[in-house]
Amino acid sequence: MQDLSCAMEYIFTHQNDLKISVNGYSAWGGSAGARMAAYLGSYGTKAFGGKELPRPAAVIMGYTGHSDFTRSEPPTFMFVGSEDWIANPEKMRKTAEKLSQSGIEIEFHIYPNLGHGFGLGTGTSAEGWLDKATSFWQKHLPPSLEIPNINPSQTSDQQ
Repeated sequence: MQDLSCAMEYIFTHQNDLKISVNGYSAWGGSAGARMAAYLGSYGTKAFGGKELPRPAAVIMGYTGHSDFTRSEPPTFMFVGSEDWIANPEKMRKTAEKLSQSGIEIEFHIYPNLGHGFGLGTGTSAEGWLDKATSFWQKHLPPSLEIPNINPSQTSDQQ
């Protein structure tokens, strides 16, 4: 987490050089990376030795047993395969329900017949999860940002 905090500080400090904007950024991860994204959303960079930086507008986390949350979580998109032998789908469902009951906006998906780590889900029951997650994130961007409707599954010549 300290390395992630340092990386976030670098990105925020060098956003002009990198030709990016950090306004309304989201934190994404799968498995152990989902835990890191969730911790960033829960506690921010300062809790891990970095500078105080804005927390993500949304967290996108896939197939993780992570369950350490605060009452001030950013909106969270969660997904898992029904046959995941590492991240128990029912435990993830219960976590999503607890977060939702705490007033955190949650979108949760269990994709049938998939195990741990299905990537983009192309050709599986999870196909399209990336589009759903991107749409979820876009709903939580600051109103001042004008972001085109992006469909990540389309190539540039299809747009």
